[in-house]
Parts: sequence; C-alpha cells; structure tokens
Amino acid sequence: MSARPGFFGRFWYDCVYWSTFTAFTFGFSYRKAGWHHMPKSGPVLVLANHFSMFDPVLVGLASRRYLSYLARKNLFEQRGLAPLIRSLNAIPIDREAGKDGLVAVLESLSAGRAVLMFPEGERAHENKVQDLKPGVSLLVKKAACPVVPVGIAGSFGAWSRFMTVPKPSPLLLPPTDSTIAISVGAPLDGARLAGLKRDALLAELQTALARQHAHAERIRRK
Repeated sequence: MSARPGFFGRFWYDCVYWSTFTAFTFGFSYRKAGWHHMPKSGPVLVLANHFSMFDPVLVGLASRRYLSYLARKNLFEQRGLAPLIRSLNAIPIDREAGKDGLVAVLESLSAGRAVLMFPEGERAHENKVQDLKPGVSLLVKKAACPVVPVGIAGSFGAWSRFMTVPKPSPLLLPPTDSTIAISVGAPLDGARLAGLKRDALLAELQTALARQHAHAERIRRK
C-alpha cells in the first residue's frame, strides 16, 4: 500500500478538493482554522466529531495532505458510490470497527497515511460532541502515532441525520445555523497517549475534540 496516491489519484483528489471547496465556501460559508497543525508526512490518526454526511469532506478540505477515510462496508456495495469512495482512499470497515477494521487502519498508518475516523461511532443525535466509543483507545495504543483532533461546527444544522436534504447558508446571504467551520488542533503525542489507562485516554481525547468543536463554533459565520 502506497503512502501517496499516484499521479491520476492526486489529480482526481485535487479536482474533487477544489470543486467541493468552492461549493462549501459559497454554499455554506465554509471557514477553517489550524490547517497548519496537520503533519506534512508520516502516519497520523485524525479524529473528529461527527454530525453529518458532509463531515469527511469538510475535514478533507481543512487538511493540507491527502486523507484516507473509514467507510462502512455496505457503502462499498452500492454501485454508484463504491467507485467514488474507493478513488478517494476510503477504507472499508464494519459498523463497530472490529478486528478487520482495526487491521485495515493500522496497515494504512504503517504505510505513512493520514487516516480520518469519527470516534463517536455514528452521527450525533444532537448538536454536541458525544461520548467516544471505547474501541478508539485500542487503536490509539496500537498505532502510537500523532493524533490530530478536529472540531466540526455547523454541519448539524446543514445536514443532520434528521434532515432529508441539506440546508445551505450561502456566503452572500445572512448567516443561518448551517454555516460551517472546522478547527484543526495541534497533534497529541501518540506515544504518551498509548501509556495512559483507557478511561484517562478517552477523557483526554473527548476534551480535545470538545475544545476544537468550541473553537469551530466561535469562528463560524453568525
């Protein structure tokens, strides 16, 4: 597994990046902060809170390097969607991110990739950071690589699990609750995290995500 996509992979990723960046900037007043915190190379586990189907794209737009994404296995069975998510470095996992998912993520990290996952396990039912699933602690301990916390604000109002279609908040119109912002935090020392007990590790990750979410809320256009 290569740590970087080939020429055509980079070209396709960049095309998707700039087209979606334009769409979210003008359609949802997208803002980002802290993108410089993302390590330029080497394995990185990127953790973000999860409100919307938009979230993988939103985090990708705030990263200065190519990301690999975790996606449920059943998405790879959908004819129209499967080729697209494969082309964007998606990693298939089961819903509970069991042993196979853990191995796939560790293989990607060992290849030097930056892997994005949502440790809450599913889209939130309310507009706040949810408790993290305990399985993320095992992954952090085994990977022992830098962990970058990312906060997402506004995507719950833009397209929550309770909405059939997204609700835009165009840049040139008055802001609504669906303006979007992303805050990327400084990397956490993976080796230090790996030495913590599970509850202490989960608490630190929870605090880091909540802090970035709060910062994203502050910079969101209102």
